[in-house]
Amino acid sequence: MSDEWLQLINEIKNCKKCPLSKYRRNPVPGEGPRDADIMIIGEAPGAKEDEEGRPFVGAAGKLLTTLLESIGLKRDNVYITNVVKCRPPNNRDPTEEEINTCLPYLMKQIAIIKPKIIIALGRHAARTIFKQAGLVWKNMSTMHGKVYEGTINGHKVIIIPTYHPAAALYKPNLKAILEKDFTVVIASVLRDKEKKRQRSLLDFLK
Repeated sequence: MSDEWLQLINEIKNCKKCPLSKYRRNPVPGEGPRDADIMIIGEAPGAKEDEEGRPFVGAAGKLLTTLLESIGLKRDNVYITNVVKCRPPNNRDPTEEEINTCLPYLMKQIAIIKPKIIIALGRHAARTIFKQAGLVWKNMSTMHGKVYEGTINGHKVIIIPTYHPAAALYKPNLKAILEKDFTVVIASVLRDKEKKRQRSLLDFLK
């Protein structure tokens, strides 16, 4: 593990830049391979995540695991994190100030991991990522499950916004929408592989 990465994780674990540090039990930097092609970004940790210091380990996390498995992926294949690394009290939405204060950590993670695809779960995550990519965010109902291309810190990335799995726990009809949106992810992966294959073939024919 690189010194740069260890330093980043240590900074997150010891961060006291916003009031959320007063309420947390454990900060939640994220987990997964640092060379992951797919990065999943949620909004903020919940109670179970705060307890364990790991992302998406509660009921919403179980649904996320199921969604990944439905497209042939395992949690170990992706890097999972949140925009805000500490749990807001009573699972409330993170404030703009909290998002902006914590954002440099996420941007550094993206810079190190260099994912090809970012799945933004929930409107706060989607809005934040779109802004950093120089894209215009409207709303989840019209933009979920679609493929957008942007550049974050000079790194080109595909962004796919969808609903947060926690929302499907309260609105079961969203589960089918999430399942459909996740098929867009695997389609994007396959398209990327095909582009690489074609490039390799063209290089061979030159």
